[in-house]
Amino acid sequence: MIEKIDKKERMKIPRQVMPQQDPKERIHNFKEVPFGLSEEQALVEAARCLECKNQPCVAGCPVEVDIPGFIDLILQKDYAAAARKIKETNSLPAVCGRVCPQEEQCEMKCVLGKGKKGKPVAIGYLERFVADYERDNNLVELPKIAPSTGRKVAVVGSGPAGLTVAGDLVKLGHDVTIFEALHKPGGVLVYGIPEFRLPKAVVQAECDFLARMGVKFENSTIVGKMDTIDELFENGYDAIFIGTGAGLPNFMGIPGENLIGIYSANEYLTRSNLMRAFEFPDYDTPIIHGKNVAVLGGGNTAMDSVRTALRLGADNAYIVYRRSEVEMPARIEEIHHAKEEGVQFHMLTNPVKFIGDDDGKVKAMECIKMQLGEPDASGRRRPVPIKGSNFTMEVDLVVVAIGNSSNPLIQKTTPGLEVNKWGNIVVDEKTMQTSRKAVYAGGDIVTGGATVILAAGAGKIAARAMHKYLMEEVKK
Repeated sequence: MIEKIDKKERMKIPRQVMPQQDPKERIHNFKEVPFGLSEEQALVEAARCLECKNQPCVAGCPVEVDIPGFIDLILQKDYAAAARKIKETNSLPAVCGRVCPQEEQCEMKCVLGKGKKGKPVAIGYLERFVADYERDNNLVELPKIAPSTGRKVAVVGSGPAGLTVAGDLVKLGHDVTIFEALHKPGGVLVYGIPEFRLPKAVVQAECDFLARMGVKFENSTIVGKMDTIDELFENGYDAIFIGTGAGLPNFMGIPGENLIGIYSANEYLTRSNLMRAFEFPDYDTPIIHGKNVAVLGGGNTAMDSVRTALRLGADNAYIVYRRSEVEMPARIEEIHHAKEEGVQFHMLTNPVKFIGDDDGKVKAMECIKMQLGEPDASGRRRPVPIKGSNFTMEVDLVVVAIGNSSNPLIQKTTPGLEVNKWGNIVVDEKTMQTSRKAVYAGGDIVTGGATVILAAGAGKIAARAMHKYLMEEVKK
């Protein structure tokens, strides 16, 4: 264990900077951008923790990770134990350490970040460090699994909500099967997030860990088509969790949107990520390689799409967003990385029409400049068109990344399942139970597009409620 230093001295230690690939090099490959902290850096960063008695960072974590506890184990140089400490409440530490917005959650609550010049403890960096250390050194140990309860649980969807539910319930002795529509597990973690931000091997390792715990995976199985929710009950399942995400892409509904070369972000990223189009010809998945690529939107998905376009050979990659940068929902880190890589940002700009050539391919995009008016329902200032400010951008590929709606398949094939006006499943937020008995839901299918950690948090709430139901109301 390294010697602990006085709190005043800890506050003087600068936050460690994670090394990363040079921007000029990384735009030509799909390797992960940040390299992770070294052991020396991790120890220095862990020493910054003030060990606050009221633990505000824990209150900021949707899955209630014992943050001071795992950081103390880092200081003892017991990195595998630190990883296991995280796994007591979070089944996906290597994932969450990479893609969760800690700056809006646990790190935002950190006392060190409250001063004008202070920076919070890099909790996400430390989480990634111990998770990677445990995996890379073959130190992964299975947690204690309770004796079998004889209860069977079906989990529909293998995204972060579904994986969390499965991990929590299998530890409690329940027989858990995950049904995944795609050919690999991971949901949005594998089809929606590029390799350079979340390597597929990391997601697969997390899924393999759950499989070793006893979770069964049924891939290429579309619930709502091959089996309905009611048929799963008929097949012997005692409770069902729906975590199918928000996989129905939204479009703008403007002229020319059906031209060749206009993708939804879902299709564009799925082709590149899950179907490995970036490894052509080893993976023979077709994808259009544009030279002048416009990505519409300002969230993390937009950043993932535009940075993918650069790596697929774009000469010019544009973000076109109708608000200003202040209103962009993407993580500051992702915006920073995009700028480093040469992405050009067109703020307060909105497309009004796509223009095609004689072959039906997009060749240009008519846009209009915007100005910010009064706040809308989201709390952000509403963008208002500036009359007469229209102009044309030359583009040969457009990716629409303006959000997603809930896939309606489960809702349409499940009588009595209540949904709201957006098609999201309605739940009791204290239990995540739907209007159907023994049917629970969580993640983006309930909230609309949100974050990995919020989906995992919903999964934990659901798992507690499902366990209570299974043990108290299901007779065996």
